[in-house]
Amino acid sequence: MANAAGGIQVQATQGPATGKTTIEDGVVAKIAGIAARDVPGVYALGGGAARVVGAIRDALNTTDLSQGITVEVGETQVAVDVTIVAEYPVALQKVADDVRAAIHGVMVELVGMDVVEINVTINDVHIPADDDDDAASSRV
Repeated sequence: MANAAGGIQVQATQGPATGKTTIEDGVVAKIAGIAARDVPGVYALGGGAARVVGAIRDALNTTDLSQGITVEVGETQVAVDVTIVAEYPVALQKVADDVRAAIHGVMVELVGMDVVEINVTINDVHIPADDDDDAASSRV
């Protein structure tokens, strides 16, 4: 069941101790973000502005693992929206399918919820040569 703070509550089903477990929406988003980042072909998560803020957080060693992830958590189901930057030259549909599979797996296994949908938005393609050009063009 959902609580006022936006988390989910799960009733204990085994063992001598009883009680409830509350999983906050931010935890669900963070787990989805970790799963998406681990997919080959994913360069980064989030849109342009989120990546700028993410770069600042990375420099301060406070990485936001839920960057680019939005979740809607119900009583027993979850829907996830993820925005990614793909590596060039990966097959975009394959990366999107792999991201869906990775997130679905962790939602079922770690969070214990059914997945209604996982929407993947690819908003950019990272070309490794762009990084090399930036470094080569800077002069001291």
